[in-house]
Amino acid sequence: MVPGPDPREIDNTLPHSARIWNYWLGGKDFYDVDRQVGDEIARTNPGIVTTARAQRAFLCRAVRHLAADLDIRQFLDVGTGLPTVDNTHEVAQRIAPDARIVYVDHDPLVLTHARALLTSTPEGVTHYLDADLRDPDAILEGAAETLDFDRPVALMLLGVVAHLTDDSAYDVVARLTEALPSGSHLVFSDSAEVVNPEAVRAMVRQWNRTSDNPRVNRSWEQILRFFDGLEVLEPGLVSVTRWRPEALPFGEPEEVDNVGAVARKP
Repeated sequence: MVPGPDPREIDNTLPHSARIWNYWLGGKDFYDVDRQVGDEIARTNPGIVTTARAQRAFLCRAVRHLAADLDIRQFLDVGTGLPTVDNTHEVAQRIAPDARIVYVDHDPLVLTHARALLTSTPEGVTHYLDADLRDPDAILEGAAETLDFDRPVALMLLGVVAHLTDDSAYDVVARLTEALPSGSHLVFSDSAEVVNPEAVRAMVRQWNRTSDNPRVNRSWEQILRFFDGLEVLEPGLVSVTRWRPEALPFGEPEEVDNVGAVARKP
């Protein structure tokens, strides 16, 4: 893990998406301002807690598929947020104890908890990289100290690219995927206006009024652009609840306002 203290102070007067997400997922690592904003957003968009948990379940299913079925042993998880339950390394290393995982975030509270909680199996490696998605070259340089970029890597971008609010987001994602070898995979999800468009729009407006880390909604077609040049696995870009769900006795699970897909780099 990254040694030494983080020189930056944690600002507990501004809400932060990683801490709000932790609150919605049932964690305990958040401040009053995060809980207050999280509750306000949930009143505006009552489905957000279900959506947050559905996205985590999507992560688990995607990582299990990559590790168990496709023999992926390296994961680059950017915008990981605060450790909660079934983090990427836990899911991957249950299947492949030798899996190597690099987590990337730039929030000092996340860094503090990552040092303490994101521990690896003896056979594998779990590392934390303090970097910003807006600087993909720094991410790649830091990750290369742990991951072998001559072997396939799974790039995890869940709920983070919405914070890149202009078209530079496409360049950032392309830069990251271009650096990965053939056989690598992109696991991507983000908010979308699927079930309750007005509530999702209102949520983003409210978030942008209260946070210094704005976000944007993208359409289905705009999200598909992030997969240009990649081979999208079945069932394609879908509500995260409907990406290869476990069998249910009552048909398909209900959709949520978050879509995701997994794609292979040829």
